[in-house]
Amino acid sequence: DRSAAPSLPGIPPSPSSPLPCTSGSFALPARRSRRRRRRLARRGSATGAGAEGLPVRPPPPLPRSGPGAPPSAAEEPPPRLEEGGGTGLRARLEARAQDAQPTESEKEIYNQVNVVLKDAEGILEDLQSYRGAGHEIREAIQHPADEKLQEKAWGAVVPLVGKLKKFYEFSQRLEAALRGLLGALTSTPYSPTQHLEREQALAKQFAEILHFTLRFDELKMTNPAIQNDFSYYRRTLSRMRINNVPAEGENEVNNELANRMSLFYAEATPMLKTLSDATTKFVSENKNLPIENTTDCLSTMASVCRVMLETPEYRSRFTNEETVSFCLRVMVGVIILYDHVHPVGAFAKTSKIDMKGCIKVLKDQPPNSVEGLLNALRYTTKHLNDETTSKQIKSMLQ
Repeated sequence: DRSAAPSLPGIPPSPSSPLPCTSGSFALPARRSRRRRRRLARRGSATGAGAEGLPVRPPPPLPRSGPGAPPSAAEEPPPRLEEGGGTGLRARLEARAQDAQPTESEKEIYNQVNVVLKDAEGILEDLQSYRGAGHEIREAIQHPADEKLQEKAWGAVVPLVGKLKKFYEFSQRLEAALRGLLGALTSTPYSPTQHLEREQALAKQFAEILHFTLRFDELKMTNPAIQNDFSYYRRTLSRMRINNVPAEGENEVNNELANRMSLFYAEATPMLKTLSDATTKFVSENKNLPIENTTDCLSTMASVCRVMLETPEYRSRFTNEETVSFCLRVMVGVIILYDHVHPVGAFAKTSKIDMKGCIKVLKDQPPNSVEGLLNALRYTTKHLNDETTSKQIKSMLQ
């Protein structure tokens, strides 16, 4: 039986195609013509190959069944995305809507993070519906002597500041959740790739946090009313204190909290900044943990997302465009975290992240859908403008 051997994707099967060895390389064809054998014999004699000038005989062909036989196409394990690519994580990201059930060892961290993630969608809905008090503020500023307009503006701003306080407090909860996940996914004795494959429920939660973070920052960047409202609130509150006027909104946000919130919202991408700082702090506080445990975890996730997006075989399995957006956001998120944590960053030649490949994947998407992500790489990374960053990468992000 000389049935066709399994072939690589993109290479049509042929009756003479060699069977794959168990090592992943390809064996020589089992049969050769007499002319080819004589040519090999002459070459072996000229080079001294084999005993007494005789050519070394090729190993006999592998049996097609029984002990030592190569696995059939049906039996072969699915190919890995790349060395250390984390096939298990790819499966989780590809089918993220499915429930990744935590193992017993994951449950404690999983349950803590899950409490935070349950509120994430509500935060995004509140931010998306945030309209601001721009009209009331303008009227109050244009008519400073009109007490009714002042009260109307203040009454409109105070509940909005309550929402901004809720967003800020959620960022603190998200930071704590991320630190918990980093601790679980980088601990010894397992490698980062082993962690991502063994603890798929936690890996999925890590990806969900990054997905939320990029979505939040995209919405915040396109809503100038947030900073305008909060600036007006602080100015008015300060004026009320000077005039000894009781301010009902002061109980909502005191001066110390207002200062921290002001720094938070002054960032172009506040959630990413929070997570970047948290990751950097995690590494500095865990000096007994090799930094590679953290950076390899991040670079592996970036590689998995990139391969899923650029490989037609994997991309074709996505059932909707939201899954594509999910992978793009996770990829950009881990790149930014890697760039903040790694000593030389994500853009250096020694980086374990294929930055040219990742940027190309982004550029291959419809421009309107990824401009925010490209801006995140341009303006929230740490090492893009370093001398070690190639001119080609810099030009790709211009």
